[in-house]
Amino acid sequence: MRGYFKNPEATGSTLDAEGWLRTGDLCYFDEDGYLFVVDRLKELIKYKGYQVPPAELEALLLTHPEITDAAVIPFPDKEVGQYPMAYVVRKAGSGLSEKAVMEFVGKQVAPYKKVRRVAFVKEIPKNPSGKILRKDLIKLATSKL
Repeated sequence: MRGYFKNPEATGSTLDAEGWLRTGDLCYFDEDGYLFVVDRLKELIKYKGYQVPPAELEALLLTHPEITDAAVIPFPDKEVGQYPMAYVVRKAGSGLSEKAVMEFVGKQVAPYKKVRRVAFVKEIPKNPSGKILRKDLIKLATSKL
């Protein structure tokens, strides 16, 4: 695409100087050249000016042997803006604690990416295509404030 018809402002905010289309998706290429879409810019958690992609933390949480599913949301905070909060589905019979989840993540990420709050749920709400319904989880988390 070369731009929007008679709309240079929209074109300027969509195409960068090299002609790349800004979709708002966060992607990476693996060593075989495959493209993976892993998150959206709009879903980033803003912690003290840093940007934390929830999908990165979710992928890490899913490597824990006692976690079957996970979702990470931005939790509002007056001092830092937002911080990562994890909703976790434990494997049957697991006694995994909030502290253990936070330590597991904290040992593997930069300090600003640490999960600072954990809640355990029976299942992560998802739409029919499998996308996490973050808005539902945000509403659940903030309804208790």
